[in-house]
Amino acid sequence: MPLLRSFFIALSHNRALRRFSERSLVGKRLSSRFIAGMEIEDALRVAEEVNKQGMTVSLDSLGESVNTEAEARAAAEIYHKLLDAIDARKLNANISMKLTQMGLNLSPALAESIAESVAQHAAKTGSFVRIDMEDSSLTQGTMEIVKRLHAKSVLREAIGIVIQAYLFRSEKDIEDLIANGIRVRLCKGAYQEPAEIAFPRKADVDASFIKLAEMLLKSTVYHGLATHDDAMVAAAKSYASQHGIDHGHFEFQMLYGIRRDLQRKLIEEGYKVRVYVPFGDDWYPYFMRRLAERPANVLFLAKNFFRF
Repeated sequence: MPLLRSFFIALSHNRALRRFSERSLVGKRLSSRFIAGMEIEDALRVAEEVNKQGMTVSLDSLGESVNTEAEARAAAEIYHKLLDAIDARKLNANISMKLTQMGLNLSPALAESIAESVAQHAAKTGSFVRIDMEDSSLTQGTMEIVKRLHAKSVLREAIGIVIQAYLFRSEKDIEDLIANGIRVRLCKGAYQEPAEIAFPRKADVDASFIKLAEMLLKSTVYHGLATHDDAMVAAAKSYASQHGIDHGHFEFQMLYGIRRDLQRKLIEEGYKVRVYVPFGDDWYPYFMRRLAERPANVLFLAKNFFRF
């Protein structure tokens, strides 16, 4: 499995395959299991459907590093449109975005300024912005920007962050974020990282996820646990039950198109579930990381290709 994971992560950086996949009907057909569609309206339609099933949504306009300030501002404009649409349609949804999409690799100051404007818009409409975590080279910068924005009183309830359990540093980061009252989405991690800074073994990543999840659950802040792993879900449920933590104190988060059975089961049991709904033309890196995270998705796609 580690070799298969490395294979798909390597493919996520293959520019030629990306160009072919994002332009081909076959590529779009394969990705449709995990991607809501190419346009804002596709994402909003899926969000409405998910809401009807009793689940909340986090909308993500796919895309990563940009090359110019104009591209960064154009990416941000999509989020402004999403926030207006969420408000107008009274959707139970928020947004997730990457700082590289907002120009982080061009200028940290630019990315922070753009992120602040989006967060201000979210605050005005009663919504929320989750800043996604990217590879480890960006972890510290992302942490610093989120903490500065969260320190502004008007944005305190409108911004949160993602922490990846496979990084050694994540326990200290979680302690810091809890102390600052910042909402966290905890996930295992989807990038290829060196063994010097990240747990290479799945068992160690799982143990870290459970430890960090327990830290989040016992805090006074509302957090999200992002996992499709039955064992991780069971561990969180058990800890919450043993410590009298109400179902409404936290939420499970899952990706669109993955483990729909588990999503429905958790809703039936009275837990909160948020579905992460991505959309847009730049879907290829995201799609490959989903295959890397859960190789069973490859078999699923192979079995169901002609049923789409």
